[in-house]
Amino acid sequence: MAKTVLLAFLSILLVVSIILRPDPAFQASLQGLTVWWNIIFPGLLPFLVLFEIIAAFGITHAIASLLQPMMSKLFKLPGEAALAAVLGWLGGYPAGAEAAATLRKQSIVTKKQGQRLLALAHMPNPLFMLVVIGAGFLHKPIMGIIIAGSVWLSALWLMLLTRLLSRHDEEQVPSESSEVKDSHGGQGILQRSADALQLGREQDGRSFGKVLGDAVSVSVQKLMMIGGFMIFAAVIAKLSDPLLAPLLSKAGVSFFTQALFEGHLGAYAAAVWEVPGKSMLINAAAIAAVLAWSGLSGILQAGYAISGTDLKLMPFIALRIMHALHAFAFMLLLWKPVNSLLRIVIGPGAAPTAAIPIDSRESLIATVIQVADLPALWPYSLTACMLLALVFLLLTTLLLPYRKSGKFI
Repeated sequence: MAKTVLLAFLSILLVVSIILRPDPAFQASLQGLTVWWNIIFPGLLPFLVLFEIIAAFGITHAIASLLQPMMSKLFKLPGEAALAAVLGWLGGYPAGAEAAATLRKQSIVTKKQGQRLLALAHMPNPLFMLVVIGAGFLHKPIMGIIIAGSVWLSALWLMLLTRLLSRHDEEQVPSESSEVKDSHGGQGILQRSADALQLGREQDGRSFGKVLGDAVSVSVQKLMMIGGFMIFAAVIAKLSDPLLAPLLSKAGVSFFTQALFEGHLGAYAAAVWEVPGKSMLINAAAIAAVLAWSGLSGILQAGYAISGTDLKLMPFIALRIMHALHAFAFMLLLWKPVNSLLRIVIGPGAAPTAAIPIDSRESLIATVIQVADLPALWPYSLTACMLLALVFLLLTTLLLPYRKSGKFI
């Protein structure tokens, strides 16, 4: 009852705030719409379509099968949890939360295992980090790779720590040897992966034309949902400025308001954050922390996905905060060794520098983002998707002889 009253009060307060401050609310919604339409939509649409296609043809099942031993030995989770992790890491949130909730409903994972899996599978879209952040926000594509590496490595490290603190759950996880032998009769890892590929394709059963049409429809629907969350979060962040801005300006973290409510806008705000000394390292670390946090909008999407299960949102929020802190620290620790390696591999000119040119920073900072300030991401997005498609094609080709053997699940 108290929760319902509180939510009703906050809703009324939001409506009153929009009525009293219509112009800032409109400008904020326009900012969210501009970033979504000019960066998020063209940057993510090709990848989301590709992801739906590869999922329909069983490739995610094949990758999950390859990762089953790691899930059991490193994270003490059932092998089936690998599919939830793959869906979350490739599809972005809330795909991982939805898969984790499904496993919990089927009692494949315990409640504590489900909480850990939920945190592991709740990851930002990889193409958003690799393309939109690097090429779109920072104008340095290589930076997207470094930031994504910090987010991914910190997530794995955090899950290893939580696994060490959850040793009493180990006996509830089937051992890898018994699980594999019972399910696959002692087959090799490539044979099991080929079987999983075939099983995933048979479970879907749609023709390529149907898959392609559904992939475009589902991807656009997901992007519309993301756009709605971005606009809504941008309005809330702007209306919260009178309360939060004085405190945040004194602390020197002006990007925090948008980062608190929405991950995509928060990442953009962290990218254009005016850091003393113009240090790109601090901007990159802040972006990694924002992506690991995912914003209240991403957390609420996960909360909606786990509704109907006994998985709780508060432990999930605590792990999101821990992941954000670890991602920030990993970015600071990895910056120098990664830069040294990049200078050897791709040359000094292509490696990121610690300072951001003043003119490029000033062109990005505006109350309302201008379309001319945003780069065209279609070439980067399509190139990345072609590379991913090539990797998946090579994986399928590698498993093809095993599929022809006739040994299917």
